[in-house]
Amino acid sequence: MLTPDRVALLLTLVPYLLERGEVSVEEAAREFDVTPDEMRAMVEKLTVIGMPGDGDYLQMPNEMFDINWDLLDEQDVIEITQAVALDRAPRLTAREAAALLAGLRLASSLPGVAESEVFAGLLAKLARGAASAPAEVVVAPAPVDEVRSIVSRALREQVAVSFTYRRPDSEPTTRTVDPVKVIVTEGQWYLQGWCHLRRAMRNFHLERVSDARLTDIRIAHAHEPVPELFAPGEHDQTVVVRFATELAPLLGDYLAGAETSESGGTTTARLRVSDAHSLKRLATRRGGRIEIVEPASARRAAAEWADAALALYGEASSPPPGTAG
Repeated sequence: MLTPDRVALLLTLVPYLLERGEVSVEEAAREFDVTPDEMRAMVEKLTVIGMPGDGDYLQMPNEMFDINWDLLDEQDVIEITQAVALDRAPRLTAREAAALLAGLRLASSLPGVAESEVFAGLLAKLARGAASAPAEVVVAPAPVDEVRSIVSRALREQVAVSFTYRRPDSEPTTRTVDPVKVIVTEGQWYLQGWCHLRRAMRNFHLERVSDARLTDIRIAHAHEPVPELFAPGEHDQTVVVRFATELAPLLGDYLAGAETSESGGTTTARLRVSDAHSLKRLATRRGGRIEIVEPASARRAAAEWADAALALYGEASSPPPGTAG
């Protein structure tokens, strides 16, 4: 083993041994893909590693790593009894840990993720790695409807899913899709997968999906290239939006490939989207600072969507009858 590789292995080995507490030489060797003799040699070498000495002075005993020699010699079990300087590593504040925990719990609601042991392990490690106990965080994701549940099952069971897909500018079609992954952006859910009807990878807005059901067709096209989420498509529409230039970073992928012009702190963008009506969320979530200029149908859809939301609070965005708008 080359010296750089050996150093990298030792740097990884110490946190592993500290987390495990006690672990057999054989098990540790399997985890690090080395022989038991190599693992024993590395553990023994830890005892001559420690904090750098000052000037010509050697390290003191409490500045060196140490192990339980009796446990190693008699039972082939590794235990670090003294670790140096690791307690000086920067730790997350309680608020930082709580924010990361909230993000992980929200991400775990995505199809195919909730059951992952990786997420459970990360949640536990973040909670332990904070400087103080993080606040209890409760994340309540939106209710998972039947369509998302079926897509989640299809991803887990690696089978195709069949559904009715309704585009705003065409008649509904029946699609059978090999699911690849689900993407959530700007609060909207998309399924990416191989469409048996189009014989190509496609993106499907889950709000337009209905009558979803599992099939017994095994996924066979997951290896195909997946298109960019906002890449131009054969049924795309051209839309024009206007917004404060400072909001450009918040539009993210929407502006990829868009034609933009800026004047007096205001940017006008001409872009292509698969459904102009989907811009209603983009406009309303920015508190009216993003204006849909055209098409008119998308402007109306955004206004109606905002009115429906305000009606839940006993308000309305439209002027009362008899007043000027």
